[in-house]
Amino acid sequence: MAPYFMRNLIPQRERRQSARPFFTVLSEVTWLQWAMFFSGWLAWTCDAIDFFSVSLSVTHLQDQFGKSTHDITTAITLTLLFRSVGAVIFGILSDRFGRKWPLIWNLILVAILELGAGFVQTFKQFLALRSLFGIGMGGIWGLAAATALENLPVELRGIASGFLQEGYAVGYLIAAVINLFLVPEVSASWRALFWTASGISLFAAFIRMLLPESEVFIKAKALERAQGQTTANKTKVFIKETKAMLKKHWLLCIYACLLMTGFNFLSHGSQDLYPTYLTASKGFSSRDATVATIIGNCGAVAGGVFAGWLSQYLGRRLTIVLHCFLIGAFIPLWILPSSFAGLSAGAFFIQFGVQGAWGVIPIQLAEMSPPAFRATFPGVAYQIGNMVSSASAQIEATGGEHLRTTIIVKGKPTDVPDYATVQGILIGVVTAFVIVVTILGPENHGSHFEKHKAAFLEGAANDDAVMDDNEINARAANTGAAGSEGDSPRDSGSVVDEKRGDRMVERSEKV
Repeated sequence: MAPYFMRNLIPQRERRQSARPFFTVLSEVTWLQWAMFFSGWLAWTCDAIDFFSVSLSVTHLQDQFGKSTHDITTAITLTLLFRSVGAVIFGILSDRFGRKWPLIWNLILVAILELGAGFVQTFKQFLALRSLFGIGMGGIWGLAAATALENLPVELRGIASGFLQEGYAVGYLIAAVINLFLVPEVSASWRALFWTASGISLFAAFIRMLLPESEVFIKAKALERAQGQTTANKTKVFIKETKAMLKKHWLLCIYACLLMTGFNFLSHGSQDLYPTYLTASKGFSSRDATVATIIGNCGAVAGGVFAGWLSQYLGRRLTIVLHCFLIGAFIPLWILPSSFAGLSAGAFFIQFGVQGAWGVIPIQLAEMSPPAFRATFPGVAYQIGNMVSSASAQIEATGGEHLRTTIIVKGKPTDVPDYATVQGILIGVVTAFVIVVTILGPENHGSHFEKHKAAFLEGAANDDAVMDDNEINARAANTGAAGSEGDSPRDSGSVVDEKRGDRMVERSEKV
């Protein structure tokens, strides 16, 4: 008999037997559910705009500070290194206090730091701002994913995961368009990109401010008031449940970090130095490199959405594996051509594969995470993976310094870094690693994690600790806690589909 992890690549039919038709569910989604999803998506999009401001400005930053490509990519490395700190801080705040205000303050912090980066005068100042920016940036993904996915019906979470994750590609796309049309036209040059990104992040914070708390936390807070918990007691319970979760799921934590290390090498290795690869190794102008980047990100958006939808039927892990094979098939088209058309086509299909695999990650991590910690756990795993892969741009820059090739520039042979070979080797090895780790891992396809207790409630570390609506209402009625306006989950406008019933999908075998 085949090993369990192979037999479980495709979810069993009973896992989907209670699922309703896609368009039926889609027609029942409320404006509030869409608004909550959009706010999470927009936050993640802003995160990408802010991050890729550096990747798109490498040439300008070299001229500004008189530094090499290797030195400039230090800023990217530092940002990625410090993201895990932000994931821990803001993830804990979100799982302890709620989704709304931690995300708002996180976005405001990012906006302030991005604005400041546009005013720096020295390279040391720039590195310091980008390091602090990493802390702010690290919190966004976990909070955005939790906000966007936990408020949608389970039948839509696959395709919603793809849309959500491709906010990253859309953010890169927006940054590339700003870099293409605004930056060359204003005297501020590259600084205008950072200032514009700051304004968009503030707009995202304002949008989240207009919306209510997540339904899950409205219910959880109603239950805690009914139980008469104090703030100090809730914090003690949260710490106790966090320790219990780590003791129970430590192996899952290690697995998630390994998985996200591979995925982050995959994305950063194919994106962070891509514009520089086109200009330095292929002789493209900055404009053509930006246009090729835009085409690649169109492929990323298409791949992420398609893979998210496909994962609802084939399963999360099998969808990831199929898109990784697609990456391997198109690596030659990505690095061998010298024409704009060939390289643009390669960028489109490579990013279709890379971001297709990535499109499944938000829901895969959310479903396999300990349910009460689905902001902290995925966010920290994601950013630890970022931290380990933080040197990907510098690895490629260093590889390019040692591996050289010759191209014709203005009729003369010119020695340049061979970033094509370097990136081809790196992405090929990383893709193989991701396939192996994904196949060996767990899958909890179709989990109703929105029904789980919040992390500050007793027993939250248990995977089967479900909040009972009847218990919430009964306790609230007995204590009078339901009398406060907007406190009762029944009065607040439910964004959780209660027609699905209380059946919890049994959590699949962990690593």
